[in-house]
Amino acid sequence: MPQQSLYELKRGSVIPATLITGINSDLPGRITAQVSQNVYDSATGHRLLIPQGTKLFGRYDSKVSFGQSRVLVVWSDIIFPNGFTLQLGGMAGTDAEGYGGFYDKVNNHYLKTFGSAVMIALIGTGIDMAVPQRSTLATQDTASDAARRNFTETFGRAADRTIQRNMDVQPTLQIRPGYKFNVLVDQDIIFPGQYN
Repeated sequence: MPQQSLYELKRGSVIPATLITGINSDLPGRITAQVSQNVYDSATGHRLLIPQGTKLFGRYDSKVSFGQSRVLVVWSDIIFPNGFTLQLGGMAGTDAEGYGGFYDKVNNHYLKTFGSAVMIALIGTGIDMAVPQRSTLATQDTASDAARRNFTETFGRAADRTIQRNMDVQPTLQIRPGYKFNVLVDQDIIFPGQYN
């Protein structure tokens, strides 16, 4: 497609930036970043379109699957130093190497997941040791034997539910402020003119 304007940033271009606000995937949220170097027109590379220091406004997704290590980020607005705002319509954020999403710190909650399983196993073992073994001589349970057995079964079911709930905990992805990334331009952007 031919160039539509002298002040055009073609799709496939990148806008380098640095994250100002952090990301924690436990909840969805809004984020801001700052353009880290001047961005010039695609045709000549001489017309300043986005100056260093321009702000970016976007959002991130909190839907994270087990084993996922990247958080999805989209950028909706560019806010220029002169106050002019340009809507981007949800352009993707990529890491410095161009991979989709951001990767920094991942907490898979292994201690919570497996720690509860170990605790329940230890408690269950203690209860099993407390319940008397059936004797071949005794044909009837005492009331205390029946109560212990009932408690053991009830506790076992509750333990299974607790372990299952902890196994379903999604990882927490954290991206710290200062993270360097690129906004991948996925559609041609025409600016009203060169930035002054």
